Amino acid sequence: MAGICCGVVGESEPAAPVEPSSRTSRRRRLELQPFKLVADAAAQLPKPLENGRKRQRLELFTALSTRENSEANELERSRSDNNEQVHKNEALNVSSHVNLEDNAENESPKYGMTSVCGRRRDMEDAVSIHTSFYQQKSSVSAKTHFFGVFDGHGCSHVALKCKDRLHEIVKEELEAYKEEETVEWKKTMERSYERMDQEVQMLTEKSKTSSCRCELQTPQCEAVGSTAVVAIVTPNKIIVSNCGDSRAVLCRNGVALPLSSDHKPDRPDELLRIQEAGGRVIYWEGSRVLGVLAMSRAIGDNYLKPYVIPEPEVTVTECTAEDECLILASDGLWDAVSNDTAVKVVRTCFRAHRTSSPGSEAAGGQSFDKACSDASVLLTKLALARHSMDNVSVVVVDLRNNSQQETRSHSLQKLNY
Repeated sequence: MAGICCGVVGESEPAAPVEPSSRTSRRRRLELQPFKLVADAAAQLPKPLENGRKRQRLELFTALSTRENSEANELERSRSDNNEQVHKNEALNVSSHVNLEDNAENESPKYGMTSVCGRRRDMEDAVSIHTSFYQQKSSVSAKTHFFGVFDGHGCSHVALKCKDRLHEIVKEELEAYKEEETVEWKKTMERSYERMDQEVQMLTEKSKTSSCRCELQTPQCEAVGSTAVVAIVTPNKIIVSNCGDSRAVLCRNGVALPLSSDHKPDRPDELLRIQEAGGRVIYWEGSRVLGVLAMSRAIGDNYLKPYVIPEPEVTVTECTAEDECLILASDGLWDAVSNDTAVKVVRTCFRAHRTSSPGSEAAGGQSFDKACSDASVLLTKLALARHSMDNVSVVVVDLRNNSQQETRSHSLQKLNY
């Protein structure tokens, strides 16, 4: 053992002669030899050349480290700049209460829409969405939004006519008011539906020369009509007008609130009205007017007048900070899905998108469109899975943004005081 250690050390320096000593000194010398060997071996390693491969790798690693450090520093500076800008924007929003309210009123509500043929042979539903279709004369920033679902029967041309024209008629009726007058929503919507029905009658008279499918059934297209549920959303009100068995449901603080009532022939007040007009309600796979139509009010259906009327029922609901969403749909959804279930589905989609993208609200709320769209698709699939036999059309309107802006404006008012 001693000879081997001396041989290795001897490569760097001549080995010292071994002196006879005691067993303790020999043991101490053997314990110190490895440390001396390591130190000498490290001292004898060749130094790398200036232009050698090791020097190049070292320089490359140093350059990469320097570049990564510079990029990291630049990214950190950009983040700090963005944070400063966000803080500045928040300070600007707090200090400018009027601008915040203007932005809240100018912003259109988020929505999603799905309309499918389902198990029917033809698609007879139509959906009409027009954000900011009307602006009040007395307020530059207060805009009004139009959402409508039309469920045709007999053919699709009445529903399509309502889709193209009803929002224009409502706009004309609103523009007829003077600047100092308050809009009477009930009369406005009733006149609008009456005008829409008159235009459909004119369309029926001209349809003899058209290539519409319903000519094969009735030459004058009189056995054609459509339901109509329309929601007018203003900064502080939700006006719903309904004619037929489509429906509008509001979700407020997690609770489903129906804003319309289905016009079924066996509804007590509708049954009485039909009988007083000289008509009858016959049960044929459900209650039907004269055993034909499964609803007591609709636009069109000239052959069933005066039993089937186009007069809508109108409700005006004040907006609150607890409003979450508004659901409009044809009876293809409501025949298979209850109001409470529909509201739960929409709230689930909202929570899912809020969890998956927590920063979407700061980015302009773009995920709200996706959430509403996913909710409408999911409601449609649920209705079909529950064997809905009708066309299914669903519109989901997100009211949370307006509620959040309203809550924030109230808090800012307290800060200003």
